[in-house]
Amino acid sequence: MAEQQPKNPLHSITLEMILASLVERYGWEEMGRRINIRCFTHDPNMKSSLQFLRKTPWARTKVENLYLRGKRRR
Repeated sequence: MAEQQPKNPLHSITLEMILASLVERYGWEEMGRRINIRCFTHDPNMKSSLQFLRKTPWARTKVENLYLRGKRRR
């Protein structure tokens, strides 16, 4: 059974939701500038970016942090 995570700001938010929100807000080009990873700078798309982020913890952390910084500013 999944534990409750009331203090986790990413609780119940999927990586796909995070990435879609960031792409909508910044676009792929700006995402590539803010987080310089190949899946954002060379022929970016949701499928390949999600595959990379799911396998690469350090990159996922950078994406999650960018999302959280954007949420705090609103």
